[in-house]
Amino acid sequence: MSTGASFDLKRWKDYIDWKLFILLLLFLNVKLAVKIPAIVLVYCLQPNFRFGFRLRDPRLPLFYPLIIAVALLGMLVNGDFREPNYLLVFLTGAGFWLLCLLAIHQVKLSVDQQSTEKIHHTLLVFFVLNAAVSAGNLLSIIWEIRDLNPYTYQAQYQKYFINTGDYIRGLTFDTSTTNAVINAMGIIYFFTRKQYLWLLVCMAALLLTASNILNIAVVLILGFLFCFRSNRDQKSFVVVCLIFLLVFMSKVSPQNLEYVGNNIEKMAGMEKPAAPHREVSLLEMAQQPDSVLTAEQRRQKTAILYMDSLTRVWHAELKRLHPNVQPAEEQLLLPEPPIHSASYQSIKDPVSLEDPIVQFIHRYSPVLPYATGAIPTPHLPGKAIGLLQTASFIVQHPGHILLGNGMGNFSSKLAFRVTGLGFAGGFPQKHTYINTDFMHNHLDLYLNFFSRQSGYHSLVNTPFSVYDQLLSEYGVLGLLLFLAAYLGFFWRHYRRLTYGIPLLLLMMGIFFIDYWFEQLSVLVLFELLLLLNIKETATVQGGPAYD
Repeated sequence: MSTGASFDLKRWKDYIDWKLFILLLLFLNVKLAVKIPAIVLVYCLQPNFRFGFRLRDPRLPLFYPLIIAVALLGMLVNGDFREPNYLLVFLTGAGFWLLCLLAIHQVKLSVDQQSTEKIHHTLLVFFVLNAAVSAGNLLSIIWEIRDLNPYTYQAQYQKYFINTGDYIRGLTFDTSTTNAVINAMGIIYFFTRKQYLWLLVCMAALLLTASNILNIAVVLILGFLFCFRSNRDQKSFVVVCLIFLLVFMSKVSPQNLEYVGNNIEKMAGMEKPAAPHREVSLLEMAQQPDSVLTAEQRRQKTAILYMDSLTRVWHAELKRLHPNVQPAEEQLLLPEPPIHSASYQSIKDPVSLEDPIVQFIHRYSPVLPYATGAIPTPHLPGKAIGLLQTASFIVQHPGHILLGNGMGNFSSKLAFRVTGLGFAGGFPQKHTYINTDFMHNHLDLYLNFFSRQSGYHSLVNTPFSVYDQLLSEYGVLGLLLFLAAYLGFFWRHYRRLTYGIPLLLLMMGIFFIDYWFEQLSVLVLFELLLLLNIKETATVQGGPAYD
């Protein structure tokens, strides 16, 4: 018995690459205080700093060291080093890029040293465990509210309802968007490998996050695979995934359909005009929340409800005294308030006046026209407005076309972090820094949406985007380096890629929705999948992978 137990233990020990699994588990965690020790731990377990940078067939993407060099050159050319607090800002930003480099180096070491089978096992355990934790997130909500479908649950001021997906954070405890991206990668990975059970598990976990943007991206990728890269069985599972999506959107979370439709209308400039003013009947007035009524209408509503309550009492007493006698004239009884409607359950109040965001807006109101309402916000999502701001800035400041406005000076998680307002993590208050161009553009835009009611606190209203970040802060040179030295590093192996091609297409779209390099999360998984795909296909074809 002891021999058998020992054999099983050894088999489990050798089943996955534990160093790689620890890196994925900890480095993808939402807390920077977990990511940094994770890197230190992995380098203690596997000390190796031979990055192998060279111009011809580099071992790792040259993008990482080159983008730090561009940032340093930009700081010198733009004169940002003269700013008292900027040196700490620069070192923080360079630290983010360095962490990206250290992480991909360890991923590459694992791919080089371990068998492809063991790496696949590691990925399987990671994806399945993430889906299990996502299911646990949902079950904890169900236990809390005692309702089987939180996506239609409208009590607790609609804490869940359409926002339920925000609480499905998975194994990384990061935002639900991060979880959605992880599951989207899993769908492509398992689809191409024909592991259909795990494909459906990742699809279910993706749907739980209720990420409309990722749902659309996955549908497009599955459509591409259906048309160009699938056999009969795979096409069948594309259909199954689409059925999953339709059932979820129509039966589980139907309000997401309306949300998507409203955003499409807004982007296309087809919003329905406001209904013309008309007189409100007494019955309608009694059903309206006080917040939409005038003072006189609220008094009338109170009187109506009071008289109606007296009528009910009178009817009850009459029926008790004379059960066989019906009132000569039945009083019209007003219906109960629709407590499950959005007007009753959703909190529509703006951010509190004591909130640091609101106080910041008041303090700097002369230079925050969007946030203060001095000029109207265009009828576009915040992300589209942000891209237009960046394009306008580049056109108006041709001196910044090549190298950009400088790291942390226009569009990045770093720029938001160093404000000290707690947007993207903490920063020492005595070293806070806000560039004027950032304040006049993306910060003003962000404050405009996120100081309003919670309905505006959406991913589509953030100016976050990798492309925006690179163009505005590192210039055309930074953007070209990204295309050539990062995406190009993987794309040059396109003849060997299977799931790598749709993963590249997916990430090229996902780069529009957040500052993923500074997020220090999903790109590690993306890079692992691509490096693994290059190695395994090269092995099958009998040629060298890369040195």
